[in-house]
Amino acid sequence: MAVKIKVYSDYVCPFCLLAEQPLAEAIKGKDVEVEWMPFELRPYPNETLKPEEHYLQSTWKQSVYPMAERMGIDITLPKVSPQPYTHLAFEGYQYAKEKGKGNEYNDRMLRAFFQEEQDIGNINVLTQLAGEIGLDEKEYREALETRTYREAHQEALRHAYEEANITSVPTFVIGETKFAGIHSKETLEQIIDDELRKQKPDFPEGMACGIDGC
Repeated sequence: MAVKIKVYSDYVCPFCLLAEQPLAEAIKGKDVEVEWMPFELRPYPNETLKPEEHYLQSTWKQSVYPMAERMGIDITLPKVSPQPYTHLAFEGYQYAKEKGKGNEYNDRMLRAFFQEEQDIGNINVLTQLAGEIGLDEKEYREALETRTYREAHQEALRHAYEEANITSVPTFVIGETKFAGIHSKETLEQIIDDELRKQKPDFPEGMACGIDGC
């Protein structure tokens, strides 16, 4: 049985982009199922961040850029100001997941924002990005304009906030193990291997013979 991995993320979280690489390396050759889960850091009507703010630039200079450089990942603090709300992009994610392209969509949104500085709160931008990964642009746009997946997204948020008790992203749930933040490939591999062993005990416990034989 595959180990289920859930990754809670937001498209405006730079560490969620950086977390992709060690996870991808850690799961190679392993029996796992990865699902990216929506989490809005600053849902409407809360104010979103502005890249020109000194404290945000300082955070990137001290934390984001050094980590990205060590990992060899291109990333930039997008100039989109204020940063976009992500509810429409996440409603599009529900559509993409329904079409079997959820993880691919998730990666495209993160890279569009943090590597290309695209405004992922704009329906025109989102529609173009959806088309790039093979989704039907007309269907996708209509789904966003009519808010077809609003309830599905709200239910995903309720699960994250109330059931999974997520308070920061990225947060990983690997089997029965939950932890927040970026971790190395080696750490992720160890957790995955531990969860796989739980599913396949070394000793065949519970074996017995009955009156009809063994």
